[in-house]
Amino acid sequence: MTKAFSKTPPPPYYIVAFSSRKTEGDNGYAEMAKAMEELALQQPGCLGAESARGDDGFGITNSFWKDEESMKVWKANVDHKLAQKLGREIFYSHYVIRVAKVERDYSFEKADI
Repeated sequence: MTKAFSKTPPPPYYIVAFSSRKTEGDNGYAEMAKAMEELALQQPGCLGAESARGDDGFGITNSFWKDEESMKVWKANVDHKLAQKLGREIFYSHYVIRVAKVERDYSFEKADI
């Protein structure tokens, strides 16, 4: 999973927020999740991704996109379609996808003392 903040450009851009509850066991999930993150980051228009998953199986992956067309192309990617199918059949007991246009963003980073 991603361990760093994505370096997104100044808004506007898009976010796909994928919240999920994983089923018990790995069942190939870790390998598929890594492959999908790597593949997504190679897609034209993908600006980055950030993921976290708790020990209770609840996780969130945010992916950032230049425009709606880039998101549509990723959703239709053949390898991603297979991962979506396996997600419904094996990996997840529940998920919610939210898509939004980012109008503004801001951040904080504590300076080294």
